[in-house]
Order: sequence, then structure tokens, then C-alpha cells
Amino acid sequence: MQSENKTMRLGVIGVGHMGKYHVNVIKQLSSAELAGVFDTNKDERTAVAKKYNTTAFKSVEDTLANVDGVIIAVPTKYHFDAALAALKANVHVLVEKPMTPTVDEAKALAAEAKKRSLILQVGHVERFNGAVQELRNVVRAPRLIETRRLSPFNPRIKDVGVVLDLMIHDIDIVLNLVNRPLTHLSAAGTRVFSQHEDVASATLTFDNGCVAVITASRATQEKIRTLAISEEKDYIILNYTTQEMEIHRQSSSESVVKLNDGISYRQESIVERVFTHRENALKLEVEHFVNCARGTAVPLVDVMNDVRTLEITHDILTKIHGGSDGSKRQ
Repeated sequence: MQSENKTMRLGVIGVGHMGKYHVNVIKQLSSAELAGVFDTNKDERTAVAKKYNTTAFKSVEDTLANVDGVIIAVPTKYHFDAALAALKANVHVLVEKPMTPTVDEAKALAAEAKKRSLILQVGHVERFNGAVQELRNVVRAPRLIETRRLSPFNPRIKDVGVVLDLMIHDIDIVLNLVNRPLTHLSAAGTRVFSQHEDVASATLTFDNGCVAVITASRATQEKIRTLAISEEKDYIILNYTTQEMEIHRQSSSESVVKLNDGISYRQESIVERVFTHRENALKLEVEHFVNCARGTAVPLVDVMNDVRTLEITHDILTKIHGGSDGSKRQ
């Protein structure tokens, strides 16, 4: 475990689109320092190192020899090899989602991290959205959960479909929110612009009767990020983008509002608007990773929950693709 008083040395492996965000965030932390970056593209790693006044490491091995923790932001197919190498070098790991291409690989990483008492965290950044954190204090017994995560097509994402690219965020939120065994799953999806599914919808039913309908698209011209929860007396709407939440509460049947002109009406619901302090969720995620590695915090979610999220994500892909999700899962 990293010393509480020592500044943590962080490295970033993969400085493409997402990796650059991580580099920028690390430079803002007081509890960690950017030890250096590595990318197989020499020009890319050199340019990023120069911009942020840090070291451009020449290899993964060189990186791991000079850091206490590493953020892995390479394409998904390289996640397992990079993360396993880091853990075997006794380096704490934050790996971007999805954790690994297969469930078996995810289980192997979790076992290695446990064996070595290392932090293995997966980059589910929505967990650190202010509204999502507040949601845990509001939701009691969800009956119906509806999520919509819709975006225009981004040709930058080539190695995975919309389920592993976008839907996995909401699968993670729903599973940790309901926290009950899954009893039934159905899903459908279709290709639009890529060789993978670009539109998908899944319905999850839990043993307590809660039903979650999760919709994701990267073929929609408007960007929409919402989550709605129906409870017995409340209806909660969350906007991921604005980090705001509305709670529609059922009022008493005796609740009558009288206006100045003598007209009265029965008030059937009361709307509360919850405004959270809007912070950089990625910064909070990396900061949490550092604090866990230093022993000043405990992981928000156990790594086996991440394995479960990936497992159900693959089950959805299997439903969509007729019995094969294209992985090597045994």
C-alpha cells in the first residue's frame, strides 16, 4: 500500500483521446505527480511529454519501473496485457472501461490484484457524477428504471460497439443501484454505421421485481444522457450532463392549493429540484484512485462488481448477436 504522506507517482499508458484527459487531470492533483507517459506512437508520447513537462517513457516496462500507479487508456484489446504487467510489477492500476475484452481476463486481473493487495479500479467515470452520488441518498425501492444514452456517431471508436462503448456506464449504475440478483435479461440491437452494434436496448429484471430498460445509441443526432426511476410514490429524473436531478413526490390527497382569486386546485405532486456542485468527474475518479492506493479511502465499488458488470454486458451482446458476442469468453 502506498504511504499516506508520500506523493504518488502516476504514469499514463496510452495518450490518445482519453489518455490526454487523464494526463491533464493528474497535473491538477496535489496528492500525485505525473511521472511520465508512454504510447507506442513515439511522436505522440514525445509531444504530450513536452506539453506537460514530463518524461516520455520508451516502453511499458520502463513506465512500470518508475511509477506507483498507472492509468491504462490503450485500446480495449490491450487492456489485459498492460494491466497484468502492471499488477505483476506491484503497481496500482486504473484501467479504462471496458475492463478487458473477456470476462475470464477480468477475473484473472481481479485475482492478481487481490493476491498482491493492489488497487484495481475500472474507469466508470459516471460513478463520480455529482447527481449519481446524490442519487444513492434518494432512491429507496426502484420499481422501474429507464436510461437513455444517445449520441451522434463518432468514427474514433472502432474496436467496440455501443454496448461496450456507452451502455456499460448505465449497466454499471443500474446494477450497483438495485444491488439484487438478475432473473431475466433480453436485448436487441442493430448496426448503422460500423461493423458493431450502433443501437441497442436491454431489459433487465431483478428478483425484487424491479425492471430496468437501458437504451444506447451512437446513431442519434442529439446527445442525451438521462436516467429516470419510478418508485411507489416518487419519480426521479437525472440528467448526467447537467448533473441535476428532479424528484416528483406524490402529495397528500388532502393537499389543496388556494389561489388569491378564490380558485383552488388539488396538488397531486410536488417537484423538488436537486442541484449538485458540478465538478470534473474524471478528476474525482483519479483522485479517488490515488486515495485508495494511499490507504486514505476505500474503493467506491468492489472490483468483483466490475467483473459482474462486464459479465452482464457480454450477456447482452450475446443476446444481440444471436449466441456470440465475438469474445473469447469460456
